[in-house]
Amino acid sequence: MDGFLSLFETYPIMEGFWTNIRLAFFSAIAAFILGVILALFRISPVPSLQWIGTAYVNVVRNTPLTAIMVIGILVVWGQLSIQFSSDFNLNFFILATISLTIYHAPFFCEAIRSGVNTVPLGQAEAARSIGLSFLPAARLVILPQALRGAITPIGNTLIALTKNTTVAVAASVTDISAVMRAMIESNPNLMIYIFLTIAIGFCLIVIPIGLLTTWLSNRLAVQN
Repeated sequence: MDGFLSLFETYPIMEGFWTNIRLAFFSAIAAFILGVILALFRISPVPSLQWIGTAYVNVVRNTPLTAIMVIGILVVWGQLSIQFSSDFNLNFFILATISLTIYHAPFFCEAIRSGVNTVPLGQAEAARSIGLSFLPAARLVILPQALRGAITPIGNTLIALTKNTTVAVAASVTDISAVMRAMIESNPNLMIYIFLTIAIGFCLIVIPIGLLTTWLSNRLAVQN
């Protein structure tokens, strides 16, 4: 047990978890915004916008996150020499955040679109009857109700995104999975304790997200 406790002094375990939390926070905000735009594309009356939204969702959603992360490193940084910061660690943190955003935006889009399906058709017809065009009707009438009906799937997407931040190690980001690998390589006899520590840490991060979204879903449920 003494050897296990000494790991907290030897390795940056808390810093690793903090990196994953920051990745999840920034990626969630950006992916949600992009997901709303994609959802508007998919429900738009303009066929070309529908096609763009559908193509993005189907292609990116079925592409492995690791592949997107590696492409960001090998192509954006390696081939195109695009840097978002002169700081090495910050540059790869931004690349990992962008990759997580690109990958999870389709899931937010589909969660929001499922919420749109809960909005009665009469609401959209009423908006059009008072002269609102598509965007004002979506912004003022459809999306506010759709988001209330999509809280639970949005929460599930947030949980998946938080756990998927461990893939950032592929982008040379020193997150908790990188710390875990270093600990196991040097202390294989403590593998079970190390695994349980990482698992409990993620439970402490993810469970509050599930409880919060469940509470919000019950409190803001749309009454049909």
